[in-house]
Amino acid sequence: MRKDVLDPRPGPRQVLIGIDACAVCRTDLHVCDGELTEPKLPLIPGHEIVGIVTEVGSDVRILSVGDRVGVAWLGSTCGKCDYCLRNEENLCDAARFTGYQIDGGYAEQTVADERFCFRIPEAFNSIAAAPLMCAGLIGFRSLRMTNDATRLGIFGFGAAAHLVTQVARYQGRRIFAFTRPADTVAQEFARSLGAEWAGDSTSRAPEELDAAMIFAPLGELVPLALASVRKGGVVVCGGIHMSDIPRFPYSLLWGERVIRSVANLTRRDGEEFLALAPKIPVQTTTEIFPLHEANTALHLLRTGQLTGAAVLVPGRG
Repeated sequence: MRKDVLDPRPGPRQVLIGIDACAVCRTDLHVCDGELTEPKLPLIPGHEIVGIVTEVGSDVRILSVGDRVGVAWLGSTCGKCDYCLRNEENLCDAARFTGYQIDGGYAEQTVADERFCFRIPEAFNSIAAAPLMCAGLIGFRSLRMTNDATRLGIFGFGAAAHLVTQVARYQGRRIFAFTRPADTVAQEFARSLGAEWAGDSTSRAPEELDAAMIFAPLGELVPLALASVRKGGVVVCGGIHMSDIPRFPYSLLWGERVIRSVANLTRRDGEEFLALAPKIPVQTTTEIFPLHEANTALHLLRTGQLTGAAVLVPGRG
């Protein structure tokens, strides 16, 4: 359903952005479904935004009209709490998030704090760059949490997985992909990106893994991932929302295995990832939808019918 709203106006440290593209993220589904329970209402979703700065606020110092920028999930922080001062701004209790407490990118224009915008490398057009703003960034942060793991399992092979696989392969890691049962399309997609093995999530990889990352929002995958990693290995839960983790025997955790979550992202993550991505170079696989077909894109994401990332483009169709 489309609704016309008043054009947004930038505040003192904000920029007005004419949106070129906004990727569709599973977190958007969690917001729309009420699984993330503190949205502002009414709300414009979307937090993988790329566009052009068309107007700047009175106190803007970093960006200028004509700059191409990206906007991600982390929209603002207090800048002065212990977390912010320890470079853990993703944990700030006063953080506000794009497409959740701040209107997002399922629109033709949006405003964003210039301090939380990223300059987009020239190597990426706007459609290709949009999935980097969350799928790419969350994958990158999750990968860092696996430390120096060589044999790496990925559970849920969608937008984040297809990007982080390319980064991991560039770093010389080996990828083992776990998909929905009988999802041969996703398994072949994983192999095409360099995974040396792909199977469904109930299968065992041919080797014990050093670490695993989970991008599907299913708590039931945590015990399966624990069972796949060696003693001392880590299981990284890369989603903002996950269903409850079922009971599992302590023996799966024993041996100094670790379960950890990834909470949002930091601006440093964005700067480092966007500097690295063109060197690899990361290739985004996208399916393009006009803005008025946002619900169709969300349905296809919900039902696992997308390969790569859906991207909404204003002005198409």
